[in-house]
Amino acid sequence: MQLRHDQLAEHLRKAGPSGLKPVYTLHGDEALLAQEAADAIRATARQAGFTERQVFTVAGAHYDWGGVLGAASAMSLFGDRQLIEIRIPSGKPGKDGSQALQSYCEQAVGNDGLLTIVSLPRLDKTQQGSAWFTALDGAGLNVRCDPVERQALPLWIAQRLAAQGQQVEPGEAGQRTLAFFADRVEGNLLAAHQEVLKLGLLHPPGTLSFDQIDAAVVDVARFNVFKLSEAVLGGHTARALRMIEGLQAEGEAAVLVHWSLSDDILGLHRARQALDAGKPLPMVLREQRVWGPRERLFERVLPQLRGATTARLVHAASIVDGIVKGLRHPQWPDEPWQALARLALMLCRAAAPSPAREGRRGET
Repeated sequence: MQLRHDQLAEHLRKAGPSGLKPVYTLHGDEALLAQEAADAIRATARQAGFTERQVFTVAGAHYDWGGVLGAASAMSLFGDRQLIEIRIPSGKPGKDGSQALQSYCEQAVGNDGLLTIVSLPRLDKTQQGSAWFTALDGAGLNVRCDPVERQALPLWIAQRLAAQGQQVEPGEAGQRTLAFFADRVEGNLLAAHQEVLKLGLLHPPGTLSFDQIDAAVVDVARFNVFKLSEAVLGGHTARALRMIEGLQAEGEAAVLVHWSLSDDILGLHRARQALDAGKPLPMVLREQRVWGPRERLFERVLPQLRGATTARLVHAASIVDGIVKGLRHPQWPDEPWQALARLALMLCRAAAPSPAREGRRGET
């Protein structure tokens, strides 16, 4: 059974010390959430009498699983209940590890003196469908510790503030404050957590003003070039331009940013051509290998685009490709990052939701 990270606390509250599952599998690439999940399980385990703890870190393809299996079958010298943690940083236990984990789960189920936490990185669909992961899932619960997406970040911040007795102003002013806070910590959840704790140290419980947050919260945002795709295809101009600036400041390669933008542009152009040829949208997206969050964005954007628009974007992407490689163009900036910002702006405008586009036409 799978839980989201934000569902774990409620599960542990209802389960109590007597209702814990034999195995908890934590997987995902958000280190803060994984650490908090493990801490919450450990705290509940201690209340249940799991006072003896062993930690095994699986390193390399030839790891000796004998110690792990032996710990699962051994009785505590002091009669205490055991908490065993198995950490697999690579997410790939290997053939021997797969068999060992399946055997381990068989031993863990029904053994009320043993509780296990398995820590893994983000897993792909193949890994989640493997025999070893299925065994772990069948023996208890698996908890996803995925990053908090930008649209969910203001609520996450508000909940963290509320936990320490603080809140922003009510209404639209508070929403703007939370959005400002989120902009400063996007892509860096550990730093976001630290900034929230800082506010708890600087100010007493109660309502925080925008000025207080502006003065305290440091700009620690970290941007991922793949998240840039979501920003431009969502038509979020300010966010996309901020991400371009952030990627440049972080030393990201301009060629990689151009690849991300041009990949979206070429994908939209080919899909638009296929739609104009009479193919249905689901078939087009499958042929273009578009899935996940990007699929939903393409589904929204493609119906409002014309072939002439995507052709202009392809031409612009070709020009910027040359600029990134040192070739000048009389109608474009010579500086690669300025050219990338202009290309991102063009794509944002083309992909913006229809009402926003109509508003811009009315302004010109």
